[in-house]
Amino acid sequence: MARYKPYSYDQTKLIPISYDRQILPGTFERTLSEVIDTLDMSVFNGRYHNDETGAPAYDPKILLKVVLYAYSHGIIGSRRIGALCADNVIFMALSADSRPHFTTIADFISTLQEEIVTIFRHVVMISMQMDLIDASMFAIDGCKLPSNASKEWSGTKEELRKKKEKLEQALRHMIRSHVKQDESDKESDGSEERFKERLCRARAKIEKLDKWLESSDDKVSGRGYVRQSNVTDNESAKMKTSHGVVQGYNGIAVVDSKHQVIVSAEAHGEGQDHQLLKPALEAAKQTLKATGFDGAKLEGTVVAADTGFHASENLEYLEREGIDGYVPDSNFRKRDPRFATAGKYKDTNEKEQWGKAHFDHADFTYAKKDDCYVCPAGKRLEYATSDLTTNGLTYYKYVAKQRHCGGCGFRSHCITKDTHKVRAIFRRSDGGENVCSRMREKIDTQRGREMYSKRMAIVEPVFGNMRHAKRLDRFTLRTRKKVNVQWLFYCMVHNIEKICNFGSAPFACACA
Repeated sequence: MARYKPYSYDQTKLIPISYDRQILPGTFERTLSEVIDTLDMSVFNGRYHNDETGAPAYDPKILLKVVLYAYSHGIIGSRRIGALCADNVIFMALSADSRPHFTTIADFISTLQEEIVTIFRHVVMISMQMDLIDASMFAIDGCKLPSNASKEWSGTKEELRKKKEKLEQALRHMIRSHVKQDESDKESDGSEERFKERLCRARAKIEKLDKWLESSDDKVSGRGYVRQSNVTDNESAKMKTSHGVVQGYNGIAVVDSKHQVIVSAEAHGEGQDHQLLKPALEAAKQTLKATGFDGAKLEGTVVAADTGFHASENLEYLEREGIDGYVPDSNFRKRDPRFATAGKYKDTNEKEQWGKAHFDHADFTYAKKDDCYVCPAGKRLEYATSDLTTNGLTYYKYVAKQRHCGGCGFRSHCITKDTHKVRAIFRRSDGGENVCSRMREKIDTQRGREMYSKRMAIVEPVFGNMRHAKRLDRFTLRTRKKVNVQWLFYCMVHNIEKICNFGSAPFACACA
């Protein structure tokens, strides 16, 4: 029978360590260290005022290295990062065994709002110098993540005022129940302490709502409607995701098509994407201009974004800037012949509900002379004087008479919902020709479908890398500026990984 040398992991050994030899050539940590070493330190001059007095500060390069390396492994807690700087050999090597305290790390991350953009642009500039970016096509998308705020504390000002009243009512009921318990002399061991603890928590919640209601107003969206506020972090927002509704932030990224390098990134407290395309592209222009790229105006550059960005103001911006944009509307797949047989894969009940042929706008004839529409059954739809204005356009409403629709033989093919009594048609004030219709025609071409189909392959793997490989499942900070720091840290980790995998010397992954 074979014999093996005994071994045990339950032992320690003291050995001399050369820190520079622990960071091996071709590894992510070597690339990270060399990228940060090329950073111009003048960006941090405004943070410190200890030229003549005060203790020496930790070198920001050291703090950047340990934080970025921790984020690359999904570690974002300052206490754990501080502990690793004392225990882990790689962290010790990157920090030159300086062992920064976790409070120093936490303060560094939360106060880096002014410098983080410059650092991010420096990483993009290195990617540009290594020919990892060609700027011929960009894809834009958002990654919606929960943050350090609770949905429980969301609502309009009126809703939060009602919540406070309910809490006060519950508090009064709690006190009355405790008084009755005292009178009945049935108090159990520890009940007084539990009551005081519950009372303290309830009063703290009421006080928290009181302070917010006195000092804050309702948030109003860009389109004029009242949005829900949040008592914990009022810059966050409720947003729908594939995992349900979350209270958090939307991390927007503009990704290059060549090696999926992120050229622009920013976190927004907006659940809807339609207001975020212009800021994202303007930030991309500034980043490319700062890196010395000649085509920083993006004129002629292909930009692909999903249906969430389809809004007239975004499409007008793309046309005005000369950007070759591809932003489809929500119905573009219904017009795509490649999806003509998609319905056969649906459930039987769903096919019965949606598989019927319904009359659309094209089946109704507009009679300009009489200013009315004529339906397929030959009945008139009269102007209803209830116009709708949205995205700068006016929509004129035409409605059929109830006696015509009630017994019509085409009703099942014309009215899709049983709750609707009559059919209505809207006519646009511009006659149907506007920036949205031009984009629909563009998307429906062979080139339009081809260019848009590339979007998912460009931007979605970036979010997959950050969310799953780097374990970014939530933002742990509050307020948009601090969350934006965390988002840019993860974007920098992604870009430095691209430099490591595809860059040329001295940052290449080829072993020295």
